[in-house]
Amino acid sequence: MAEATGRGAAAPEVREVLDEIRTLIPGREIREVAMFGAVAVMVDDAMAVAVHKDRTLLVRVAADEDDRMLDEPDARRAVMGRDRDMGAGWLHIDLDPERSRLGHWVEAALRRPR
Repeated sequence: MAEATGRGAAAPEVREVLDEIRTLIPGREIREVAMFGAVAVMVDDAMAVAVHKDRTLLVRVAADEDDRMLDEPDARRAVMGRDRDMGAGWLHIDLDPERSRLGHWVEAALRRPR
């Protein structure tokens, strides 16, 4: 994993979402790491959410919440490459332009046991 080099290193469209995520996680140790072709937000040294250039998210959720979260309209199973299922707890999220559910997905990621 490569450390993102400074808060300005991400593309502007990614930086905007990352900055909003930071406001949703006060008082926690947060760092940004380049991984999965995105910039991941690490909370207490565990990946919570990653932001892609197209402003979609890779969200890590608790395995026992996985089925319920997959029923949500903006979520689908995350895949690696063309069709390799990443398994339970890994979700791909299509954010709406206003990012109205960003807080929901960050909260879901933070509920996952570390």
